[in-house]
Amino acid sequence: MPASPLVQRIVFDIKRKIQVGELTIGAHLSAQKVADEFHVSRSPAREALMELADMGCLEQFPNRGFFVIALPHDSAENPDEVIPLEEPPEYYRLSEDWLNDAIPAEVTEKFLRDRYGLTKFQVVDILNRAAKVGWAEPKPGYGWRFLDVAKTPETLEQIYKVRALIEPAGLLEPGFTCDLAVLRKLKKEQQEILAGGIDTMPADVLLRAGIRFHEELIKLSGNAVFHMMLVQMSNMRRLLEYRSMIDRKRLVQQCTEHLQMIELVEAGNNLEAAHLMKKHLSGAFARKSPILKLRAPSSELDAKRALSEAV
Repeated sequence: MPASPLVQRIVFDIKRKIQVGELTIGAHLSAQKVADEFHVSRSPAREALMELADMGCLEQFPNRGFFVIALPHDSAENPDEVIPLEEPPEYYRLSEDWLNDAIPAEVTEKFLRDRYGLTKFQVVDILNRAAKVGWAEPKPGYGWRFLDVAKTPETLEQIYKVRALIEPAGLLEPGFTCDLAVLRKLKKEQQEILAGGIDTMPADVLLRAGIRFHEELIKLSGNAVFHMMLVQMSNMRRLLEYRSMIDRKRLVQQCTEHLQMIELVEAGNNLEAAHLMKKHLSGAFARKSPILKLRAPSSELDAKRALSEAV
């Protein structure tokens, strides 16, 4: 019997952690430790560890738990293959169909159960996940409606406009806390990417690192509304950006600017960091080439001009 989506997600994440060096050879894992990390019961945690042991990544020692003994066999696979398993696989099947206009804008739960072979609980779960991040909503009375939000390059442009307003403002909030421990952790991650991770880390790991930088930085502002807005926009834009192969060339400039902002904040120069953040977000949108290819050339120029004026 194939592993459940939950077990698959745990296996996937642990494999990626081994591949990128977060878990090194000899690292200890236990069912309880994994269950706590993934907020699940011990049963799927142990099943995932047993599967990793069968793959040869872990070795189990009686009464001691599991230990990392080797890199996953697929570590040499195409690093640009994006397999986002932060959500159940059926969530991404649904979102991909919606992005590709393979399903209508208004559906019933029965339609989704029949199309994807899901239970009622699974359908309700993925619809609630979609509603939480803003691309689905229940219709009055019966059925569900999918929204165009984060489906088009125009919507992505709007997201970056809002980000260009709130992220620099977050750096200038009176309640901003210069948490050196958080900044050091962010700096280390960006430095590791620049030191070779750009070419070797899986694409989804690189994408998450970029999202984490911005979310952790705005959290330091002390403005919970700013942080909440950014997290929701990150979830929304992932629908577009996870479907594209990551452009590794632009990551050198992106990570360099991330490090410059961290150093400015460490030095207490938040005003200069805010100016750099505006420039950074404007450039980030302009460089989203896989997304902008969907637009006509004139629309692309208009988008860049509009965003430049907004920041």
